[in-house]
Amino acid sequence: MRRKIVAGNWKLNLDINQGLELVKELAKEVAEKNPVAEVVVTPSFVNLAGIVAELKDSKIEVAAQNVNENKNGAFTGEVAANMLTAIGVEKVILGHSERRAIYGEDDALLAKKVDAAFENNMEVIFCIGEQLEERKENRHFDVVSEQIEKGLFHLEAKAFDKIVLAYEPVWAIGTGETASPEQAQEMHAHIRKVIDTKYGVEVASKLPILYGGSVKPANAKEIFSKEDVDGGLIGGAALKVEDFMGIVTAFN
Repeated sequence: MRRKIVAGNWKLNLDINQGLELVKELAKEVAEKNPVAEVVVTPSFVNLAGIVAELKDSKIEVAAQNVNENKNGAFTGEVAANMLTAIGVEKVILGHSERRAIYGEDDALLAKKVDAAFENNMEVIFCIGEQLEERKENRHFDVVSEQIEKGLFHLEAKAFDKIVLAYEPVWAIGTGETASPEQAQEMHAHIRKVIDTKYGVEVASKLPILYGGSVKPANAKEIFSKEDVDGGLIGGAALKVEDFMGIVTAFN
């Protein structure tokens, strides 16, 4: 059975006091309800050490939102993978649609970031997904395939033991458009086929693929019931314990 994972991406939200308050309550809820899904939170860089310390005896894992591709050097404002692992952060989100769109991170750069994370034995939550124009032009499958191929296909099969994919239909986030659970399943099945074609059915069948298209407590159970959807990468709903737990427990 594939791992089930619900990761909360805090983005540019919550200072350390707000973050600590949230995870203290979240840890109690997770301990009490013992969800099937693994639970991950991703605070901003400055809050990571404090959140890791607070959660050290809990079942909740902590991930970073990004990492630099370099080991060290004159890169003002950046954070290296070894700096993250030194404070107990062993997971990182890479290729998020906002990093791609706002900060211009392309597939070649993301491949280097993946390598930097793996050199430090980190698990990577690798994001992929198409824009609205690409969906309307019926290029969504090609776009996602290319992101996977250019970002990850330089890796050996064993590397996929430490990869989680997260599909974000960017066109369905804050645009007024709606992605159905069936559309999520369709793309997740395609993604698994892309991995199967390159690495074989064993790697593809074990690979967790999360959905990142505005998952909420009201729709989580239906989305997560789809065969190839193994959890969610959650944005806004991750900032409220009640909402986030409503999603986390959708697998129970």
